[in-house]
Amino acid sequence: MGTLIYDGADGFTFDDRVLAHLQAVIATKLRRREGFLLLWPDRTGGAEPTLRSIWLDPSISLQFVFARPHLPELNREWLAILTEKANGNGGLMLEDELLAEIREEVPEGSFREARTKRQRD
Repeated sequence: MGTLIYDGADGFTFDDRVLAHLQAVIATKLRRREGFLLLWPDRTGGAEPTLRSIWLDPSISLQFVFARPHLPELNREWLAILTEKANGNGGLMLEDELLAEIREEVPEGSFREARTKRQRD
């Protein structure tokens, strides 16, 4: 598990694969001087997850600390999905289904298929 350290104080834990994809998307947005909202279900406080959100802006310090010395391979499709979400009005929302797919707990494409089905319904 890696850690996203926000503003030098709070550390938020993510799987290294998830954190590597977040790092790529966040770095691209901040390099363009674009701030945005990052939201995710936080299960560190107990049985029921809470929704956590932080505003990411080029003026706020960020550190990405990985548990392993090598970055996981990045998946272009996941990067495209995360980038699309980061560019939307609602911010980059990390749904449980997407997080599970990136962590390789469900088959690749599951999130995309479920998302396409939700959009049709």
